[in-house]
Order: sequence, then structure tokens, then C-alpha cells
Amino acid sequence: MSGSWLTTRAWLLMLPLLVVMVAVIGWPLVDTVGLSFTDAKLVGTAGNFVGFDNYAKMLSSSNFRNTLETTAIFAVVSVAAEMVLGVAAALLLNQQFHGRAALRALMILPWALPTVVNATLWRLIYNPEYGALNAALTQLGLIDAYRSWLGEPGTALAALIVADCWKNFPLVALIALAALQAVPRDMTAAALVDGAGPWARFRFVVLPYLAGPLMVALVLRTIEAFKVFDIIWVMTRGGPANTTRTLSILVYQEAFSFQRAGSGASLALIVTLLITVLAVAYAGLVRKTAGSAG
Repeated sequence: MSGSWLTTRAWLLMLPLLVVMVAVIGWPLVDTVGLSFTDAKLVGTAGNFVGFDNYAKMLSSSNFRNTLETTAIFAVVSVAAEMVLGVAAALLLNQQFHGRAALRALMILPWALPTVVNATLWRLIYNPEYGALNAALTQLGLIDAYRSWLGEPGTALAALIVADCWKNFPLVALIALAALQAVPRDMTAAALVDGAGPWARFRFVVLPYLAGPLMVALVLRTIEAFKVFDIIWVMTRGGPANTTRTLSILVYQEAFSFQRAGSGASLALIVTLLITVLAVAYAGLVRKTAGSAG
């Protein structure tokens, strides 16, 4: 069988998938691009062509800059905390102790919960009147009065980051735990015999095996954190005073709350471009890490 026929047959087999991708992804993307160059409203006329005005207004808007800063802070802090907590949990669960299997199963629970359920749970914990966090801190003497953790600009974003970390650090832990299974026991035993301490064993023996998988986890979590919407929308809807408003929430408000479909489409494409740049940069880091490991 000739190579050209194999190539043709491969394309024919992929044709249904390509048709679905064009219908589900390609056409809406093209339609959004066209919409972004108009002043169309969500309901009403198609709008007039305005060129790059929507993009210029969005990029020069203080709302966009402030929201981009909030999104970056949320993504960087939450992902960094999830990586540290995930690796620590994986190292703990890689040890031999009674009940390890049950603890591994329980660790998956936060990640397995739907995001809406997780967000509602943390809203109850942070409740300013009967929340568990206020009760615990008051009984410990750390605060003298109940606080509205999600209602104060100084604490709302940090409270959201804690909720997001609790939800997503198990994913990093599972990836790291799977990678730890590949670390040869004889290497760690030899390092222990040579007098290497815990940090030296982790840095020179364990970390090289974790680098590639952790880079993949970093890519996945950074992209997800950068386009976060659901957990913040359920808990604060971007408040108070827009201090927890992220780019995805700004897109939603622009397109649906304010019904400015044209500018909402342009903002959505800007966010898509930013995420694409992140994905490409991280893909290069993954390839570089895999090449150095090889």
C-alpha cells in the first residue's frame, strides 16, 4: 500500500472530526472576530463597522488594566501555592504509613467536587454571620469580631485564592505522586547512605523526575487560573468594588450585563490571545524541560 494512499485514508478518517471542529470552534471564532469590529448590541441591530476602535478602547481602559492586574495576581499566587502544596502532599503520601490509601482517596475529593459546590461551600465558611472561619478564629482569640471576608476589598481576593487552592492542589499532588513512583528506590537509598539530607535528596534525586510532570501541571493550572470565572462569579461576582473581577468576568459583564456585544467580542479575543501566548511560552518550556531531561 502506497504512502500517498495511507495519507489520504488518514485524512478521510479525520474528516468527520475536522467538520465538527470547524462547526463548533471555527465558525464561532470567525463570527466573533467579525463581531469585534462592530458596535453591535447583544439585542437589536447588527451594528456598524468601527474598525479597531473596540480594541483601542479596551486596551486603553483603566478597567482592563486593573482587571488584568487582578487576574495576574490571582493566577500567580494561586498556582504557586498549589504547586508547593501539591508537591508537599505528594511527598507525604509517597511515604509508607497506615491509612495511606484512604488518605490518597480523600485527597481527590476537593478536586472531584464541582466548582459551584466548592464555591458555595467556601461562601458558607466565609459567611460573616455564621461562618466556620469566623467562629474558629474568634474562639482562638485571633479576632475579636466576626468579619465579612468576601465583603472587604482587603481580604476578598485572598479568600478566593484559598478556595481555589483547596479545589485544585490535589491535581498537582496526583501528577507529582505519579511521577514519584518512577524515582528508583536504590538511588534514594544510596543518597541516604552517602549522608545526603532531606533537602539534598529532594533536590538532586527526586526533583529531576518531577520537573517534566510539574511543568505540565504548571501549564494546565496557569491557563485555567488565568481564565477563571465560575468560582469567583459564585462567591463574589467580581466584588467588592471590582477588587476580585477577572478578565473572564469582565468579558461576561461587557457582553451580557452591559449588552455591548461588539466590545465584549473584542475583549474575549484579547483574552484568547493572552492565553495563547501563555500556552505557547509554556509549551516551549515543556519541550526544553523534556529535552534537558532526555
